[in-house]
Amino acid sequence: MKIDAIYLRELHIPLVQPFETSFGVTTDRRVLLVELKSEGLTAWGECVAGEHPYFSEETIDTAWLVMTQELAPVLAAAEPEHAGKIPGLFKQVRGHRMAKAALENAVWDLEAQVRGVSLSALLGGSRETIPCGVSIGIQPTLERQLAEIEKELAAGYQRIKLKCKPGWDTKVFEAVRNRWPQILLSCDANSAYRLKDADLIREWDAFNLLMIEQPLWSDDFYFHSLLQKQLTTSICLDESIRNRRDALAAIEMESCRIINIKNGRVGGFSEAIAVHNAAQERGIPVWCGGMLESGIGRAHNIALSSLPNFSLPGDVSASKRYWKEDIIEPEVTVSSEGEIVVPTEVGRGFAVREDLVERLTVRKEEVRALALV
Repeated sequence: MKIDAIYLRELHIPLVQPFETSFGVTTDRRVLLVELKSEGLTAWGECVAGEHPYFSEETIDTAWLVMTQELAPVLAAAEPEHAGKIPGLFKQVRGHRMAKAALENAVWDLEAQVRGVSLSALLGGSRETIPCGVSIGIQPTLERQLAEIEKELAAGYQRIKLKCKPGWDTKVFEAVRNRWPQILLSCDANSAYRLKDADLIREWDAFNLLMIEQPLWSDDFYFHSLLQKQLTTSICLDESIRNRRDALAAIEMESCRIINIKNGRVGGFSEAIAVHNAAQERGIPVWCGGMLESGIGRAHNIALSSLPNFSLPGDVSASKRYWKEDIIEPEVTVSSEGEIVVPTEVGRGFAVREDLVERLTVRKEEVRALALV
């Protein structure tokens, strides 16, 4: 596959409503897109790095820098025979997984178009529909929290995930369970607790949670292993799992019983598939996490979620939950049964609204291959 041109774009898109986690509040997104041109075809990728280095060390600005100076020039000079070869091209650059994922995933999109197959089929997906959960941010009041849950249950979502932090946890779970005893419920701490909080966290066993996501340090396996041994509820690791090796270590140490796979967090489709396979071989279910993606990243998450071991409802929810107007068409929709249909059209299955992308673009740069000296 010959890469004719690579463009980076930064878009500014306001969220429909603020989204609060233990990190803070997000009201709008700076979205970094990759646009690949190849022999008349256009492919897209999205970098999920945030505005601040809170979820991970990466930000949209570090990603822009490393992509323009290191990664994209290497890709521009290559003619990869398969998207799975991209990690090898980038191996000299340590870390920067979200930046790498944006470029690699665009190549997967391109390859699907070249081969005339859907992106999900190219990845090895087998699901025709994917089950959907929803992640609900911390609300100003408990009454507002319950109202948001009621709204999303009415929309059909199969699993409710509540963001939590010290001071916004046990009483919230108790109120939710008293009102909805049977719903599939989980929580996500985004590393807000420490092992000294084990007595508090053990109380959550009473609420029949599907999982407690990343309660302790973002880079930890050991203390999560100690905590998991004290709990009936399954721990799910998110930030700690950067690659297949991390997944194997966490499983071996019994640090978790569930794994969240985020495409950007692990460095792209190639590593996401490797984590999926490692977990599947060891009987550990996985699900796809969200990072407030635009429709391009959301389309990639749908394709990834079609792999067979994505057996738990993920965070791939409808476009309208986040954006007044998404940059793809059709927008992502969720059925009344809480499912998304996996596209079978060639490529990602969603057309990019290039006119809207152009209007929202605040920064654009073409990256060329490095000149030989």
